[in-house]
Amino acid sequence: MKIVSIHKNDLELITLAASNNRNAQQAIYEKFSPKMLSICRRYFADIYLAEDAMIQAFLKVFLKLNTYDANGSFEGWIKRIVVNECIDQLRKSKLETVFEELEVVSETHTDIDTIYDADQIQYHIDTLPVGCKMVFNLYAIEGFKHQEIAEMLNISVGTSKSQLAYARNQLAKALNKDKSYETGLA
Repeated sequence: MKIVSIHKNDLELITLAASNNRNAQQAIYEKFSPKMLSICRRYFADIYLAEDAMIQAFLKVFLKLNTYDANGSFEGWIKRIVVNECIDQLRKSKLETVFEELEVVSETHTDIDTIYDADQIQYHIDTLPVGCKMVFNLYAIEGFKHQEIAEMLNISVGTSKSQLAYARNQLAKALNKDKSYETGLA
């Protein structure tokens, strides 16, 4: 585990927030909520559902502040709670999250952020099936390993890998189609 030193003021802020100091909690929320909302937005196409997940996650953060041991990144600790809350919210919703082994297709990798804008990419991520979207977000954006994803989602490592391959393939097709339209080749 990487040891990250926390600025003395941050540690004091965390200590105050853990003792239910509302001003300290507000300061933590204001500092981290924009980034955490963007993480939630990756899991939910509806901004209101993303905001709800973020707020629920921050409630858990404040309830569990006394368990933060200051050995790692505080932002990373919050991020883990946020990601888990998004997964929990998706599980609780009546959306049937179906994970199935998909035929692995050959993957083509492109440096897509130099060709497409973030809104265009997010639009296509939002159109993925829920299971594929979750695996794609956890692996490609959040940086989790397939073993971790499998444990978090209660699926096999093979299912995680096949969901990721399918998601990448679908995204590549959609983005290539967009590019064809933009260049007039379609």
